[in-house]
This record gives sequence, C-alpha cells and structure tokens, in this order.
Amino acid sequence: MPPSTRPTATREFFVGAGFLGRGLRMWGTSPRLMLLGALPAFIVGIVYLAGIVLLLVNLQAIAVAISPFASGWGEPWRTGMRVVAGATVAAAGILLLAYTFVAVTLTVGDPFYARIWREVETSLGDAPVEPARGLLRSILRAVADALRLVGLAVGVALLLLVCGLIPGLGQLLALVLGALFGGWILTLELTGFAFDARGFTLTQRKRMLRARRPRSLGFGVLTYLLFLIPGAAVIVMPAAVAGAAMLSRDVLASRVEPV
Repeated sequence: MPPSTRPTATREFFVGAGFLGRGLRMWGTSPRLMLLGALPAFIVGIVYLAGIVLLLVNLQAIAVAISPFASGWGEPWRTGMRVVAGATVAAAGILLLAYTFVAVTLTVGDPFYARIWREVETSLGDAPVEPARGLLRSILRAVADALRLVGLAVGVALLLLVCGLIPGLGQLLALVLGALFGGWILTLELTGFAFDARGFTLTQRKRMLRARRPRSLGFGVLTYLLFLIPGAAVIVMPAAVAGAAMLSRDVLASRVEPV
C-alpha cells in the first residue's frame, strides 16, 4: 500500500472503537440474547460495586501506607503527596477491577457469551468449528491463559503505582497508561472466544493483535472507558463480546499467511 494511502494510527484507533459500536447495535437486532448477556454482568457488577466502595473507604489509609516517606514533610506537601498516592492507587485499582470484572463475568456467563459470539460468527458466515480437545485440556489451557493475563494486569498495576508517584505529571501519566494498558488487556481477554475456537494460543493471539495494535487499542480503550461509567458495564459487556468477535475476524482476515 503506498504511504499516502496507508491508514494513520489515529484512523485505525477509531476504526477499532467502531467495532464496539457495531456490538452495541446488537441491542437493537438481538435484544433477548443481549439481555441474557447482561444478566451475568449485572450479578458480578453488584459484587464489584461492594469492592469499589471498600477501596474508596480505605483509600486514605492505603495512600498513607504506600507513602511513609512523606510522614515527616510539612504541609501542604504531606497532604499533597497523600492525594497523589490516593489517585495512583485508584488508577491501579480501577485497572485490576476492570480486568477481573471481565474475566469473572466471562466465566460466570460463559454459555451466554458463547451464544453471542456464535451468533456474530454465524451472521458473518464461515463460522469456525472448534477443535476437538478434551475437557481437562481445555480447562487447563483456560486457567493457564487466565493466570498469564492476571500476571500482566498485576504488573501493569504496579507500574501505574510507580508512575503515579512521580512528581508533576505522574498522575496524568498513570491515568493514560491505565487506559492504554487496560484497553489492551481487555482486548486480549474478550477476543478469546474467536481465537480459541480457531485453535490459536494466547501467544499467537497477542502477536496477531499487535500487528493491528491501533485498531485493537481503539476497541479496548473505549470498552475500558465505558466500564468506568457506573452501571454501563451491564450494557457494554455483551456488546463488547460481540464487538470483539467482529474485531477478531477482521484481524484474522488481514494476517499475512507464511509462504
């Protein structure tokens, strides 16, 4: 493709975000199926709301615990440092909550979300036939993938904590990195149905999504940001599963086959 006609990263980002919009449109075309997908998100969301309240109630104590070096500072520097630490903990906590919310909701509502994914695949044609794998092997593979993604999410959360304690723009940096890394992790998690059904490993999934990184991030970042709106996750979650199925097919269709 000539450089003049090559899509820019910004355009690719918004194209990726558009896949979530296409998923949201399924609320109009398949409302009953989407309502089934909203039910697990609602149930898990109630539990996570309690976790968010617990985090906010203890935010000041956590901020003091991670910034003991500021205890001997005078005011307003000590209070300012505690506010910065609290904002950083909130940013890291939001990322972990967003990822684990998706992982737990997909597990709880697996039959419903599998139906949404299959509906998208069938409507687009050439739906994959899942490879025959034993139950134990499938469970072990799913657990291994989940643990690897949890490790990634925890590592990113720790990175946000460090970045947020940088004087000046550290908190803004933590928020931006949180959205980017959080969006990336959510994309990896939500595209699991399509890639697993075609026999691809998590490593292969990462590689193919990286090849379309701006597009993948556009989808994931918008999903991540909408999850921050109270109650929105109930509506967005089934749409994100549908959008991820469409994004996966797009990424898979554009991959370069080895010669």
